[in-house]
Amino acid sequence: MKIVVPTDGKKVAQHFGHCPSFTFFDVDDNKITDEETVVNPGHKPGFLPNFLGDKGATVIIAGGMGGGAVDIFNERKIEVVMGASGDAKAAVESYLAGNLKSSGSICHDHAFHDENCDH
Repeated sequence: MKIVVPTDGKKVAQHFGHCPSFTFFDVDDNKITDEETVVNPGHKPGFLPNFLGDKGATVIIAGGMGGGAVDIFNERKIEVVMGASGDAKAAVESYLAGNLKSSGSICHDHAFHDENCDH
């Protein structure tokens, strides 16, 4: 399993498309076995979900994201967990323990996502 978290440093970024980087967590037997961070290649409609899917993502854990990205992830059978915050690795560990559930909230106002996202 490969879990991807949009990150700002070691923290879960609060808006998927505008994050500085993505951290990939390889998971085997419900334990993190490897971690790699890559720079966000750019926010263009539809690009990032396919980019992450092509890199093997099976789960995305994010603070918030727009409906278009959620739709693409769903089409690709990639699980989306929204509403996460704090340390990215801790969020993944919480997910693996069954303690992190998606808020399901979709960001509707990208221009002012920090103040107005429903997450």
